[in-house]
Amino acid sequence: MGRNAQLFAVAIAELDSPERRYAYLRILVHLVETAHAEWGQSPQRDTQISELAVQLSGGRLELEEVAAVVRVRDEERGMGSTGGGG
Repeated sequence: MGRNAQLFAVAIAELDSPERRYAYLRILVHLVETAHAEWGQSPQRDTQISELAVQLSGGRLELEEVAAVVRVRDEERGMGSTGGGG
């Protein structure tokens, strides 16, 4: 993941509410999923993706908030619960 992803993650973290961050977190999660397709079937994919997103934000994003977005996206796609949990 590159500098643009880092800047995007930091900008998301600066938004003042989970509701305002949600749509942008979905985009960030998609970017991470695309960059790390090998995590597609991992039982801890919610944790892996959210840990990378938090790292990209310099620790400004909340791990569980990002993991919840991953789980929602997975359920929408019929992937069911991903289990890694936090």
